[in-house]
Amino acid sequence: MERALYGPGGFYLRPEGPAGHFRTSVHASPLFAAAVARLLGEVADELGTAEVDLVDVGAGRGELLTGVLAATEGRGLTVRAYAVERAGRPAGLDPRIVWTDRPPRGARGLLFANEWLDNVPVDVAEADAEGTARYVEVRADGAERLGAPVSGPDAEWLSRWWPLREPGARAEIGRSRDEAWAAAVASLAAGRAVAVDYAHVRASRPPFGSLTGFRAGREVPPVPDGGCDLTAHVALDACEAAVRPGIGGGQDPAESGGRPGAGGEPDPTESSGRPRVVGGPAPAGGGGRPGVVGGPYPAGGGGGPAAGREPDPAGGAATELVSQREALGRLGVSGERPPLALASTDPTAYVRRLATAGEAAELTARGGLGDFLWLTRRIPG
Repeated sequence: MERALYGPGGFYLRPEGPAGHFRTSVHASPLFAAAVARLLGEVADELGTAEVDLVDVGAGRGELLTGVLAATEGRGLTVRAYAVERAGRPAGLDPRIVWTDRPPRGARGLLFANEWLDNVPVDVAEADAEGTARYVEVRADGAERLGAPVSGPDAEWLSRWWPLREPGARAEIGRSRDEAWAAAVASLAAGRAVAVDYAHVRASRPPFGSLTGFRAGREVPPVPDGGCDLTAHVALDACEAAVRPGIGGGQDPAESGGRPGAGGEPDPTESSGRPRVVGGPAPAGGGGRPGVVGGPYPAGGGGGPAAGREPDPAGGAATELVSQREALGRLGVSGERPPLALASTDPTAYVRRLATAGEAAELTARGGLGDFLWLTRRIPG
């Protein structure tokens, strides 16, 4: 998975970028960037400053940062923008955007990771006929076999977060993502870290995993040949728990399990001594990238607070896990249609507001982008 996505000729290093193959919320509507701009303003107010950092982890070709900078023009906010991406800097990008391969150390503001963690490479495990969890090994043409039993920290992670109880059951071992998220959060000195992804929690893991491929807008088998995206839903409850031992403080991601040149992602050989492997059937359905499995923390799910929030002793919520529908609703994104009476009094305004409502509806739709989960960690300043 590491080689197929980020190695020579890897999918995410191709010139067309992710937008050439699938739509994210950033590509769906400028309303998303405008909502992130409002969120950035909230963070700046919390920090009591008009100068704020915005770190976009997994920045693609800089589309989100470009939109946020446009949305903050003339609002009295000075934004220091950082695009964290392993691909090269695209031509013509706003010169205010710093292009880097890792989050800057000690940023004060908003670290935003939209559909990043799903592409942090993972190993896949499958329970054999005796119920033993084994690594799934895969060739570049997609042929698979079961390898050695899962052991050590990977086995501990499975036991805690995704036990395989039936022969044939599969799981994506999310330890690399936990480490990547913890390292990214640790780079932030103050503000908020937000991860947005299609995800699941412990009470609702997909029984056969969720790893799949995407090419040119279609779901395809997850063949690790560099010709398609390889993506799997994120165990965000495990990522959230990984941050609790140390909240922020400006730690360098390279000092917290990441490696240089990877935007804070762990070295693919550190956890198991072998290249990352992939496998597992694609979820049913096709077209766009799949939505969320699970949704916010269910009561008694064991993956975190029943209400999706961890209390902060100083007041408020130190961490929160909510749907994109709820998160964007708080930021003023609504799919409510304009009143029909406006069509007769101001037809142009009616059409404009109707188009905006349609875009908002896509971003917040049930069964689609609205089911993405937003994991937020507040770092007191």
